[in-house]
Amino acid sequence: MKNVNEFLNEAGTFFLATCDGDQPKCRPLGLQLVIEGKQLFGVGNFKDVYKQLKADPKTEIVALKPNGDWLRLTGKAVFETDPRYSEAALELMPNLKAVYNEQTGNKLMMFHLEDASARVIHVMGEG
Repeated sequence: MKNVNEFLNEAGTFFLATCDGDQPKCRPLGLQLVIEGKQLFGVGNFKDVYKQLKADPKTEIVALKPNGDWLRLTGKAVFETDPRYSEAALELMPNLKAVYNEQTGNKLMMFHLEDASARVIHVMGEG
């Protein structure tokens, strides 16, 4: 997991894929952190991505480093119930507090991947 976290930090932005019925959906994200040995990601409870992951938790994350190497991280999204995770994420990215707060009613939902596998693919070779 340390390698996954380092890869995601270097990449900055990564892409999360979900299914919306029979249509794949992909979107850029940047919020990720490790707490208590869990690689965590966050999405808003008011967004389609949250609804899609709740309906079908199978997902894939792809990140690309500047050197062209890329990461494929696949697993099942499991949402956390401990508010410490979302609080830590909002401290890491305080600009998100304008979106996720009591006034807006929006909640940051944190998840980790279970049954996950990660593969790094070199730009000119196999993973």
